Parts: sequence; C-alpha cells; structure tokens
Amino acid sequence: MPSIAKPRVAHPSAQLNQIGLKQRDYEGVMSTLCAGCGHDSVTAAIVRALWELSIEPHMLAKMSGIGCSSKTPAYFVNGAHGFNSAHGRMPPIATGANAANRELLYIGVSGDGDSLSIGLGHLCHAIRRNLRMVYLIENNGVYGLTKGQFSASADVGSKSKRGEANQMSPIDPMLLGLSLGATFLARGFSGDKEQLVPILKAAIEHRGFAMVDIISPCVTFNDHNGSTKSYLYTRQHQIEATQMDFVPPAREILAEIGTAGEIAVTLHDGSVVRFKQTPEGYDPTNRSAVSRYLEEHAGTGKIVTGLLYVNEAGPELHELNHTPAHALTKVPYEKLCPGSKVLAEMQQGWR
Repeated sequence: MPSIAKPRVAHPSAQLNQIGLKQRDYEGVMSTLCAGCGHDSVTAAIVRALWELSIEPHMLAKMSGIGCSSKTPAYFVNGAHGFNSAHGRMPPIATGANAANRELLYIGVSGDGDSLSIGLGHLCHAIRRNLRMVYLIENNGVYGLTKGQFSASADVGSKSKRGEANQMSPIDPMLLGLSLGATFLARGFSGDKEQLVPILKAAIEHRGFAMVDIISPCVTFNDHNGSTKSYLYTRQHQIEATQMDFVPPAREILAEIGTAGEIAVTLHDGSVVRFKQTPEGYDPTNRSAVSRYLEEHAGTGKIVTGLLYVNEAGPELHELNHTPAHALTKVPYEKLCPGSKVLAEMQQGWR
C-alpha cells in the first residue's frame, strides 16, 4: 500500500524551535506499518529529537536498507535528502555520501536482519572507520517482511510464529561494537520516549559513528500458539477462496523505565521483556568495564538500556583521511583536479 501524505495543518499555538519550525515540520508521510508497531514510536522519538535540536531539514540525509525498519525514513522530515539502498548495503552508501559531503547529518535506519545478517560485514567496517552518522537498529528479532523468520538477534529459546524455538546464539550489536572499537553505543526501548529522545540527541551530537540498538516489538509475529484465534491456527484450518492477509490493529506498547532502574514489559503475545537501566556510578567511558557489565547481564534475561559506551577522542573518517574541512562540492575544481603535472610529481614521490 502506498504511503499517504499528511495534511500540513498545525495548531496556531504550536511551539516553535530555534529556527522557527514546528514539530509537525519534522514529520513525513503517514505510516503504513502495522498498527501498534514499535517502529512508529521510534519515528516519533526521532521527530522530537530533531525538532528539539533545531536541525535544518535540508542539512539531513536519511539512509536505509530493506525491511520494515527501512520504511521509517519516509515517516520523518519530508524536506530532507534520502536514499533507500539494497538489503544490507546502507553503510557503504552512507560512507560514500559522507565522503562527498561531510556537512550533512546522516541518520541511517536499519533492522536486526538488515544489519546483523546480510549487512553485517558492511556494518563492521562502518564502525571501524568511525563514520560520522547516527545508525539506528530497530531490533525485533524477526524478519517482518518475510513472515517472521528468526533474525540474527533472536534469543536462544525464543519461539517463532510457527512454534519452533531458536537454537542459535544471538549477535549482540553492542558487544560487537565494543569489540570493533565503536565510539558511541546506546540501547533503548521504542516505548520509552523519555529515555530514547535524549539518547538520540546525544547520538546526533556525537562526532563519530553512533550506534543505537532500539528494542522495538513486532505486533504481527508475537502471537502465541494454542489459540484458535491465532494466525497459525487459522492458516492451518482455513479453506482459501481467495488469497489475502489481515493484521488486526493493536495498541502501541508504552513503558517508562524510570528512576527505579528496572521494568517488565508485557508484549502483545503475553511474553515479558525485562529492561534495566545502567546503574548510578556506571562509567560509559571504560570499554573493558562496559564489556564485562554487558556480558554479566547477557544471561539474566534483562536488557540493559541507556548510554552504554562513549569515546569522543577517537578520530572520525575525515580526520583519519585528512580530507578538506568542507564538502567536496565546495572545493574548487582546480584543487580537486590539479592536472597531470602535479599527478606526475606525486607519483614520482612513490618511486
């Protein structure tokens, strides 16, 4: 189903940010995701973060791959640049765009399938290069567009829509990032906007690769076995006169982790996910301590959220390559292509 444009109407008393824009000015087209999808909550958090930071829409570049998550860029900031790449190929496309124009803010939206399976190699190299961008992983543990197969982030023992249990160990993007020298790692929950918006604002201000893993429940593939009203039971017992599908609307899951530091969230299928904030005194600048802390909690059934690791000292891609301070589009042609004589002199220096 095609996306639908939103009416450009805002209340006359709507608050303006520092550049005179309303929050509505940072919205995109109407979402076509399933009603209650956590990804729409992520979109709302992105809109609020960009509005609060007064980001100029024309200075934003939205990137994505393939998957339910990769539809998200259509739902925020109509006036921004954008590129929807092939499955898993968003990081190299973003790298090329960033190399050409370092003045834009790059926000890449991906999923656990897009990033941790087919795109894993590209993600690893974007981390190593410390490409300056915000990289969001909308993580639900399944392939939503292809009917709920396990993704590489699915926990051991979790059951699919068809009832089988996952037996393979998950890839944790936060532990992966730590092992590759990532400079900004955070994890949030789509239903906790009060925590997620500050995380996104910090990621936007970071001077390198900022990866945010966002646990975002899938309303369609969380239904339980044993019910005669489940999708699986219906498919097994129906006689098809025509081929069609139906996704009933569901309520958006909202929960605030709060100062207590821990909360249990019940998903649409009745299963429970436990979120835990980083404790008081947690040091997000100590890489080895952060790694130990995450590994200690990996087998407890609790998902640690918050700003997990940050390092502002590491050089980003342009600093590593000593590129011009401005976008290459602003560098005079004579400087970009100084001629055969200069090229011959450079080549002579390598003989």
